[in-house]
Amino acid sequence: MLEKVLIANRGEIALRILRACKELGIKTVAVHSTADRELMHLSLADESVCIGPAPAAKSYLNIPAIIAAAEVTGATAIHPGYGFLAENADFAEQVENSGFAFIGPKADTIRLMGDKVSAKEAMIKSGVPVVPGSDGPLPEDEEEALRIAREVGYPVIIKAAGGGGGRGMRVVHHEEDLIKSARLTRTEAGAAFGNEMVYLEKFLTNPRHVEVQVLSDGQGNAIHLGDRDCSLQRRHQKVLEEAPAPGIDEKARAEVLKRCVDACVEIGYRGAGTFEFLYENGRFYFIEMNTRVQVEHPVTEMVTGIDIVKEMLRIAGGAKLSIKQEDVVIRGHALECRINAEDPDNFMPSPGKIKHYHAPGGNGIRVDSHVYSDYVVPPNYDSLIGKLIAYGKDRDEAMARMRNALDEIVVDGIKTNIPLHRDLVRDKGFCKGGINIHYLEKKLGMDKH
Repeated sequence: MLEKVLIANRGEIALRILRACKELGIKTVAVHSTADRELMHLSLADESVCIGPAPAAKSYLNIPAIIAAAEVTGATAIHPGYGFLAENADFAEQVENSGFAFIGPKADTIRLMGDKVSAKEAMIKSGVPVVPGSDGPLPEDEEEALRIAREVGYPVIIKAAGGGGGRGMRVVHHEEDLIKSARLTRTEAGAAFGNEMVYLEKFLTNPRHVEVQVLSDGQGNAIHLGDRDCSLQRRHQKVLEEAPAPGIDEKARAEVLKRCVDACVEIGYRGAGTFEFLYENGRFYFIEMNTRVQVEHPVTEMVTGIDIVKEMLRIAGGAKLSIKQEDVVIRGHALECRINAEDPDNFMPSPGKIKHYHAPGGNGIRVDSHVYSDYVVPPNYDSLIGKLIAYGKDRDEAMARMRNALDEIVVDGIKTNIPLHRDLVRDKGFCKGGINIHYLEKKLGMDKH
């Protein structure tokens, strides 16, 4: 088992990792910027180190400062959480080259899955279903590019190989626009990601976003922990997630879960990971793999009873996977609302002092949050201030508990998106289940007119 873990993150995920370490008897080192001196987990960690000023580039993205903090505190491993450096292959490589365990996949695996083209090629090799497309970089030869698009069928989407978070993509509805769109996307990709490579895929018009959680020890053992539905999105950013995904064809589900496990073994995956898919007309189409713990991992923990972060820590310590696939049983249903410090009408960030905070309670309610009364939400980072999770024996009970919890929670002093969530869990379309990725944006558009 790891002796001392440095948590290279902030906010609710840093507190989540610290709790898992404490349960396993692992000592902890918390790092923070000058803007984050009041974070909850700093007082709970065995040691804390300031790694730089408020801007993330000078603190949470400062690789030398983080590694230096690990060295001076005698840490034996580093957990990157999500965001910041979590999917930075160079960081993972430097951590291990400096003699620390990186709590995540090997650098080569992060590179493989971080490039959308190589990731797709690896999935095709492993038998994971992918979106029809160029199956590699879109050729610069114009006639060949046009031929591929014709074969796939319009509309198509051109994506940057190094893109992510909804950036570096362009939908093309007509053949005459293809070449110009490809050139524009290449230029944007080069500027944003330092990689001009683009690829082409069929544009699915009304898909759902369904993802598969996996655990793999890098020693030939891998399992899945079922799926999640993350279709309630705004500008490609998830708002509310649930597990398991409602209304999925059971045969298609069983097949894709098995393929994901096989792919983990094939690529030698180590740690927790998530395969993201678009799901339309009973079929799954791979879009990308997240080589880290996900924001929405609690819904999977609630329906499986498996602590994903503790499993990550054990695997990083060299242990083989302690859970077999037959041990994984999906029971009940769970929902997660991302609580953000933002205006619920225009989504502008709303940093500032929380004058009063009250967490909801009751059966099946979990709150993952680092905030408290008088905590000041800084303007420098992501607006997520907490995650509200509700579990029930079925979807209806989970939804009823979530409605109660959202009515109980109090965050005074700043604006939050709690009113939006209160509306969503009473929305007829969402309550029915199986909404697509465009549902929320259409709903918000209708609300404005």
